[in-house]
Amino acid sequence: MLVVEDEVAIADAVADRLRAEGFDVRLAHDGPAAVAAAEADEPDLVVLDVMLPGFDGIEVCRRIQAHRPVPVLMVTARDDETDILVGLGVGADDYLTKPYSIRELAARVHALLRRVDRAAELAPDRAPGARLTLGEVEIDRGQRTVYRAGEEVHLTPIEFDLLVYLASRPRLVQPRDRLLTEIWGLGDFANTRTLDSHVKELRRKLGSELIRTVHGVGYAIR
Repeated sequence: MLVVEDEVAIADAVADRLRAEGFDVRLAHDGPAAVAAAEADEPDLVVLDVMLPGFDGIEVCRRIQAHRPVPVLMVTARDDETDILVGLGVGADDYLTKPYSIRELAARVHALLRRVDRAAELAPDRAPGARLTLGEVEIDRGQRTVYRAGEEVHLTPIEFDLLVYLASRPRLVQPRDRLLTEIWGLGDFANTRTLDSHVKELRRKLGSELIRTVHGVGYAIR
């Protein structure tokens, strides 16, 4: 696992917690070092701060995803939706806003890795109800691909899992806390804005009318 953080004290604290949970952790403290470490070590997951010397975490994420797809948990000091959506757009799978608890970061890491494991185990010929169609949007569960009007649309692993969960229950409203538990494994952190940002990104990619907001409750596929 690679942790990219320019504040040494924070980087050491994160690394200590993750090592205590059994992970092999390497540290990088600037953009160029992060890209070099990702290419040399091919980590299973990257915890990536946005604000870095050299070049920022957005550019780091873009470069490492071009080299090899890898789950990325992005960390930002600014609770700015534009920054968050840009991060998701270049391949980040999830994000945390500073200040955060080390416990929550560890929970996010475990949840990301569980999703990767589930996706690897689900062979195309074993995918239940392999294809789902929502108007002009077609979902192939087995291949983990999505098409809109015949054109393939790139989704991050979490975006795909969230879309499939909602699409498998059309018109049924899914409460936010249930989605956070089922998709992120974050029942203890139900106030996070992560879900809302991922829904906004799905709407951008697949059409603004696809997912309906039920205010005060959650979301549903139309």
